[in-house]
Amino acid sequence: MINTINKSLNESLELFEKLGELAPDIEEAGSLILKKISGGGKLILLGNGGSAADAQHIAAEMVGRFEYDHIPIPAVALTTNTSILTAVSNDFGFDEIFLRQMKSLMRKEDVVLGISTSGSSGNIIKAIEYALEHEVPVIGLTGKDGGEMKELCKPCIIVPSERTCRIQEAHILIGHILCEIIEKKWMRIG
Repeated sequence: MINTINKSLNESLELFEKLGELAPDIEEAGSLILKKISGGGKLILLGNGGSAADAQHIAAEMVGRFEYDHIPIPAVALTTNTSILTAVSNDFGFDEIFLRQMKSLMRKEDVVLGISTSGSSGNIIKAIEYALEHEVPVIGLTGKDGGEMKELCKPCIIVPSERTCRIQEAHILIGHILCEIIEKKWMRIG
């Protein structure tokens, strides 16, 4: 067990050391989110599985608080309403769960953050394409080779790993960094 623990810790440390290379993309994402929410829009987050949990986590930090009390930052995770998720999956198919919600909630002033370790989740790709058709910018948070999101999202923050668990660890760190930079600037604006 000690070997497995040390191997995992070393993999994680090695990956985190590489994340500095993503700083320009993270900064671009933070600036875009801040611009859109300052202009009356909201941040719409979506993801599957662990990425759904990350979407909810980031939205909670923005609406509640990350480190400081502030006026709530408008953010919503499309992963939280089980009635919508199960009804849409049942009636229209799983690939529609985010698209149907986007059609209902998304406005031109908004910004979307799609989270997918593979970058190719069908339900996320459909939602991203819909957002882009309506000129709503989309930020991607992915891993591996970026998948389909690499070509669709601007910026597309691609964690340089093939392991889902390591990608997810990096995603929540990046999410926390986004919360930190947005919260600090929002407190001066909000």
